[in-house]
Amino acid sequence: MGLLIRSATFGRIAYCDIFIRTISTRNAQLTKLAEVGRLENPKLDGKYLTGQLFLHRIFGYRGVVLFPWLARVYDRDLHAPGKQQVQADESNFNKQEQTNNNNEKTGATSAATENNENASKEVKGKVNTFYQVLIDSRDCPFIRAQTEAVTFLGNQDSNRSLYAIPGLDYVSHDDIMPYSSTEKNPLHHELFDKFLARVEGNDPAFEARDTLKAWQEKNYPWLELSDVHKETTENIRVTVIPFYMGCRETPASSVYWWRYCIRLENLGELSVQLRERHWRIFSLSGTLETVRGRGVVGQEPILSRKLPAFQYSSHVSLQAPSGHMWGTFRLEREDGHSFDCKIPPFSLESKPEENPTPSSKSTKPDNPESSL
Repeated sequence: MGLLIRSATFGRIAYCDIFIRTISTRNAQLTKLAEVGRLENPKLDGKYLTGQLFLHRIFGYRGVVLFPWLARVYDRDLHAPGKQQVQADESNFNKQEQTNNNNEKTGATSAATENNENASKEVKGKVNTFYQVLIDSRDCPFIRAQTEAVTFLGNQDSNRSLYAIPGLDYVSHDDIMPYSSTEKNPLHHELFDKFLARVEGNDPAFEARDTLKAWQEKNYPWLELSDVHKETTENIRVTVIPFYMGCRETPASSVYWWRYCIRLENLGELSVQLRERHWRIFSLSGTLETVRGRGVVGQEPILSRKLPAFQYSSHVSLQAPSGHMWGTFRLEREDGHSFDCKIPPFSLESKPEENPTPSSKSTKPDNPESSL
C-alpha cells in the first residue's frame, strides 16, 4: 500500500510515499497539507462495498460508497465507423439540418429514425459497475462538478418544484481510489452518520444503517442508474447519464421530466474551452426541438491538463413518455482550432410511478430548461 498527494485546486492525483492532501483557499495562494488516510489496492475484480472510503480519480474529492449499481455502458468509441462512414454520417447530418429548417415535423421523424438506426447498429451495451456516493462537503467548493446531482420532481402541487439531495454523485468503478482511515468521522456530510456506522474490525470500517437501506428502497426509481453513454471527439470524451424524474399531471396534459448528468474530459495535451451547445430533442409526440446557446449552466469551462474535466447536471421535459436527445458542443482549442464535439444520443424513457414523497429539501431552479 502507498499514500497519496491530492491537490484540491487541480484535482490531479499523484502517488508518493505519504498520503496527504493539499488544501487551497479561493482567496489565497497558501496551501497546507493534511493527512487523509492510507491508500488501498484498487479492486480489479469484484465491487466495492457500502462504506468504502475513496478519492475520486478525476475530480479528487473524498467520498464514501453508499451502494453499487449495474449499468449498461454504450461506448461509441468501441464501435466507431471507418473514415468513409464518418464522412457519410456528417454529410447526412448536414442534409438533415437543411431539411429540418424547411420542414421541422418531417425533419423530426427522419432525424429520430436515423438516430435510432445508428444507435442500434453501432453500439452494444456492456455491463459495468457504478456507485452512488456521498461527497465530502469540505471538497465541494473546489471540485468542477455540481454537488446536487440527484433531484426529484415533487408531486405535492402543480408547480415545477424540484427536491434536491446535496452532495451525491454517481461514479464508475474506475473512478475510485480506495483508502482507509482511523478517523471517527472521516467524511463530512450531513447524511454520513445517519446512513453509516463504524464497526471495528470490519473491512471497510463502515456499514449501512437501516436508514440507508430504507432510503434506498423508498427512492429506488429516482436513484436508479441504468444506461451510460460515451463518445470521444478529438480527444474530448463526453459521458452522459440520464435519469427519469417523474410526471407532472395537469388537466390539459402530462409533462414528463428527466435529469441528465454530463461529464466532459480532455484526454489530450492542448487546452480547450467549451463555447456553445447545440441540442436536438425528439419527443414521441412527433416534435423535434433545437436548442442553441452559449456554454453550459452559465459557464464556458476550460479543460486543461491541470483541470481536465467538468461535470454538470440539467433537466428536460417532454409532453410524451419517451424521446431522444443528442447534439454537439462547440469547442475552441488553445491553438485556435474550433470543432464540434459529439454528444452521444441517449433515450429518455419513463417508468411507472408509485407516488413517493422524497424526504429532502425543496429547491426551485432558475428556468431549468434554459440550461440545456
